[in-house]
Amino acid sequence: MKIIVTGATGFLGGYMVNELLENGHQVIAVGRNHNRLVELEKAGMETLTLDLSNRDALMEQWPDADMVIHAAALSTVYGPYKEFYRQNVEVTQNVLYASKKRGLKRFVYVSSPSIYTKRHDHFNIKEQEVDKKNKLNNYIRTKIEAEAFLQKECSDMELVIVRPRGLFGIGDTSIFPRLLKANESIGIPLFKHDNSTIVDVTCVENVAYALRLCCEVDGIDRAIFNITNNEPMSFLMIVERIFSGINKTPRFRKLSIGVIYTIATIFEQVYQLLHIKSEPVLTRYTVCTLAYSQTLDITQAQTKLGYKPRMTLFDGIDKYATHMKQEEL
Repeated sequence: MKIIVTGATGFLGGYMVNELLENGHQVIAVGRNHNRLVELEKAGMETLTLDLSNRDALMEQWPDADMVIHAAALSTVYGPYKEFYRQNVEVTQNVLYASKKRGLKRFVYVSSPSIYTKRHDHFNIKEQEVDKKNKLNNYIRTKIEAEAFLQKECSDMELVIVRPRGLFGIGDTSIFPRLLKANESIGIPLFKHDNSTIVDVTCVENVAYALRLCCEVDGIDRAIFNITNNEPMSFLMIVERIFSGINKTPRFRKLSIGVIYTIATIFEQVYQLLHIKSEPVLTRYTVCTLAYSQTLDITQAQTKLGYKPRMTLFDGIDKYATHMKQEEL
């Protein structure tokens, strides 16, 4: 099949396009990183530089294909609603309209399980357990809005929504790098006295595989899939594994959930009041993800997609650690 991939020059996008190409699909990689697009073109992919927020240009230049994986997004924990809406909702609208015009048959949307985030432990979350009024941050808010738009307007195409949890791997700029940075500064926070916070994270290679299945498997129109490694584990154990792999000692710091959440709230309010664009040192979302357990039910992906993680959590962590040590040489 010929598959358009938006966000192809990003972390997940790079793994996706390689997974598709290696399994016999034609790939049209859409992104804004020119140097990375040149590399992808040399690897055998068709590439396209497009500003997805420019609807007129998109409608004119959108290529013919069988389907699209829309992974491009503004994915961060803090920022003004207007910018998140433009990049996560309006861009999604533009990609859908252009895909409809070209007669694509399936729209695969990469959403986020951050939309499940709340101020309490939550285990085995199923895809329908979404609080559509969740406004913990503007990323969550606009991901919910984009999903709602697609479910309403994607009538002429098949729609598949994917919510991959806690992606990590070589090239990750979020999870592990933030832990390493925290360890060097204030220490890695632990919020529960028994260190029992349980999390789901996912090797990026497994997410790329799941997204390929979303293109290949029939009979999944309107399906929503949680994707994880299906290995819920204590946050403490994950941190100790990664630091052991890079021969460093983690410095943990026990903190009060209530106090830190209040401080994070104040930080966000001050930043908003002063129109500071950078991310606060603490955000409410970050506190929630570190302080409360969250695991996802992936039964839908297992039964309808035939998804089974190909890389174990520890294998993924060890691969990342080996790469980190080589980078330091």
